[in-house]
Amino acid sequence: MVQGRISRVSVHDVRFPTSLGAHGSDAMHTDPDYSAAYVILETDAEDGLKGHGITFTLGKGTEIVVCAVNALAHHVLNKDLRDIVGDFRGFYRQLTSDGQLRWIGPEKGVVHLATAAVLNAVWDLWAKQERKPLWKLLVDMDPRMLLSCIDFRYITDVLTEEEAYEILQKGQVGKKEREEQMLMHGYPAYTTSCAWLGYSDDMLQQLCTEALKSGWTRFKVKVGADLQDDIRRCRLIRDIIGPEKTLMMDANQRWDVPEAVEWMSKLAEFKPLWIEEPTSPDDILGHATISKALAPLGIGVATGEQCHNRVIFKQLLQAKALQFLQIDSCRLGSVNENLSVLLMAKKFGVPVCPHAGGVGLCELVQHLIIFDFISVSASLTNRMCEYVDHLHEHFKYPVIIKNASYMPPKEAGYSTEMKEESVKKHQYPDGEVWKKFLAAQGN
Repeated sequence: MVQGRISRVSVHDVRFPTSLGAHGSDAMHTDPDYSAAYVILETDAEDGLKGHGITFTLGKGTEIVVCAVNALAHHVLNKDLRDIVGDFRGFYRQLTSDGQLRWIGPEKGVVHLATAAVLNAVWDLWAKQERKPLWKLLVDMDPRMLLSCIDFRYITDVLTEEEAYEILQKGQVGKKEREEQMLMHGYPAYTTSCAWLGYSDDMLQQLCTEALKSGWTRFKVKVGADLQDDIRRCRLIRDIIGPEKTLMMDANQRWDVPEAVEWMSKLAEFKPLWIEEPTSPDDILGHATISKALAPLGIGVATGEQCHNRVIFKQLLQAKALQFLQIDSCRLGSVNENLSVLLMAKKFGVPVCPHAGGVGLCELVQHLIIFDFISVSASLTNRMCEYVDHLHEHFKYPVIIKNASYMPPKEAGYSTEMKEESVKKHQYPDGEVWKKFLAAQGN
């Protein structure tokens, strides 16, 4: 079934000017323009299928990711899809180990974001050719074939290929029943849409109340800019949602290690399940210190949306530095690298609660977490996937949320394909939306 030479690689800078005030900010990222480097792979196959991939950005810098995609494009151009997936580990390593581009990584930063965009498009194309949604392609894949997509270099001290195979083999037990469970009930989600920084108290109350009426039971609040304001807002939210609902907090890397411990000690009365990104995403030992200090308060540490690669996740797990692991579908090297992290998390017994939101992150990561439950973790204990309710209308196959759960996508592919009209209008800086916006700014 897999066929077609990749005859064209194009990449677009697509930005949505949310700085108009439609959405709030967090403690570190103000006035974001939710954006994406959007890759399209065209083939010479008779079916005319295209692969679509994205990497999420916040506006400025998207043009740099676009340049990096163009620098990597020669690795995929004129390659046959059959050859790529036939040696996916080798192809992955070819992209991440380009002798010269590796110097501005390796496997991190802009060049790794670009790698994710390209590989996301490859996976989308492969799933479309197999006429399956990405999660189903992974679930149905022979374990040896699936493992052949993963680069185990740098992580064999904690997870060998044989250990990963044993995990997948154990995951075969009850797999059919878990797939049926997902199709019927979906994967539990939590909402981040209610409590961004910058929202008025009236808006917080309105959004939380509406979410409760819609069946949401898990809520995340942004914190970290001002302690007294955090205390006031968290008290307001806890009063609205009640003591039995789950509350999480997210500092978006705002604090030093001692400050994180002190700040969260003062927010402990609101019974947060976790504090997300309390300090620098690179500070593995700092996260471990925070985790140890907050454990007596019943507060876990969550991180991962800006972890560079599988090696950082490996060390976070080794150091017992996190209690909730947050994979990202665009920060890591696409599905390939996320598979290795899901398997490591299973070995260490740490629940995976993916980062989502932005442009297309929900559409992407739903596939990974549904696969994780069916084939790897086999558990929903302390597991949930983030959901942010905006910009889904720009995707051809937007996520479907039912009873505060992600319903498994049914359309073939990775759900990455954007509507042509949306791409055209939001192309930066020449799209219709940006021409009007920039003209208004100029006036």
